[in-house]
Amino acid sequence: MKAYYHLPGLFEFYELYKIFFRLFREHREYFYDWCDIGSVYGAPADCLWGGGRVGFGESRQEEVFALMRENGISARLTFSNSLLREEHLADRKCNQLCRMAAENGAVPAGVIVASDLLTEYLRENYPELYLVSSTTKVQTGWEELEAELDRPEFRYVVPDFRQNVKIEAFRGLTQSQKEKVELLCNECCSFTCPDRKKCYEDVSRKSLGEDGPEHRCTSLTADRGYRFSDAMENPGFIGIDGIRDTWLPMGISNFKIEGRSLGSAIVLEFLLYYMTKPECRLKVREEVYLDSSLDLF
Repeated sequence: MKAYYHLPGLFEFYELYKIFFRLFREHREYFYDWCDIGSVYGAPADCLWGGGRVGFGESRQEEVFALMRENGISARLTFSNSLLREEHLADRKCNQLCRMAAENGAVPAGVIVASDLLTEYLRENYPELYLVSSTTKVQTGWEELEAELDRPEFRYVVPDFRQNVKIEAFRGLTQSQKEKVELLCNECCSFTCPDRKKCYEDVSRKSLGEDGPEHRCTSLTADRGYRFSDAMENPGFIGIDGIRDTWLPMGISNFKIEGRSLGSAIVLEFLLYYMTKPECRLKVREEVYLDSSLDLF
C-alpha cells in the first residue's frame, strides 16, 4: 500500500507548494516511493466557517485552485467551525469557495467539517464535494470513533490524536472503516490536555466575530509554541517507521500533517521528514531556500 499525506496550508503556503510540487513531479527520485500527496487543506483568512486553527491564508483563490488542478491534487476547504447557526450558511465568501472547489477539475475537492448543520447543507448544495469529519470534534471514546466511521456522509474521519495509541483497536476495524481513517501524525498538544474542545470552540467563536471567554492553554510547555522535536516525543506521534511498519501493513493509508498556523520553514521540515529520502533532503532544502520568491520566516 501507499501512504497518502494530507498537507496543511492550502492558502497559507501557496508559494512553498508551488516549488515543492514541481520538485515532487520532476525529481520523484528524491522522495519515498511508498508515499504520495492525497490533498492540501486550509482556508483563507477571515472565513466565517473556518475552525481548528485561525486561518491566515492570503493567496488569491484562483491561483490556489489552479495550482491544485495543474498538479492533480485534491483541494480541501477547512470549514470546521463547530458553532455555526442557520444564518451563517448563507455566507457569500464560503459559498463562493465551495463553488470554486466543486468546479476545479477532474480531482474531487473536499471540505473538512465539524458541524452537522454544515454537513447537511453541503450535502444538499454541493454534492460534488466529499466530506471529512474533523478531529476538532474531539471524539476520545472508541465507540464514538467507530460510529463516526460508519456514517455514510464522510469519506474520511480524522480521529483525535490520542486514539493513535490504540493500535490493536484499529487493527480490529473492518477494511471499509480502515479506508476512511485519516490519522493525525504530528500533534504537539499535551496528550493529557482536558481543554482541547474548549480551544477549538474559542477559534470557532473568533471566526464568527463573537465575544466569549478567552481560552488560555494550561500546558507546561505552552510558552514554547509548536516544536517538531516536542511533537516527536508525544505518545500520539506517528513517524515514518510507524507508517511503513505498522499502519500501512494494517490497511490504513491516510495521514494528516498539521501545521496551518505555523511558518513555511517548519512545514518544509515536515515535508522533508515524511516524504523525502534522507540523502536528498539537502537538495530539496536548497531548491526551496534559493527561490527568492519564498519568504520562509
